[in-house]
Amino acid sequence: QVQLVESGGGLVQAGGSLRLSCVASGRTNYAMGWFRQAPGKEREFVAAINWIGSNTDYADSVKGRFTISRDNAKNTMYLRMNSLRPEDTAVYYCAGRFGYSTSRNEYNYWGQGTQVTVSS
Repeated sequence: QVQLVESGGGLVQAGGSLRLSCVASGRTNYAMGWFRQAPGKEREFVAAINWIGSNTDYADSVKGRFTISRDNAKNTMYLRMNSLRPEDTAVYYCAGRFGYSTSRNEYNYWGQGTQVTVSS
């Protein structure tokens, strides 16, 4: 059984920073990703990282501002978000799957989400 729990969301002003965390339990040797869903929009890919952390991908909208990382000793994945914009406002979800992917539909395990709100 795989369980994912996100934390670190909150309210921040435009230009500010946040760091999201996702703690995994159960089997943890899988690729992980961050996705987000804004009101009235579909859930979209943000970033992904493979099991050993050697490969990462980012959505064009967050490249250069967000950094995904993981600490397997702590079973934790992170998303460092800098230069936040109002359009980054969304519920952010962490997800896991056995095998690397950036496709939302290929992820099997999901956390409950954490709200990020960026004020202008």
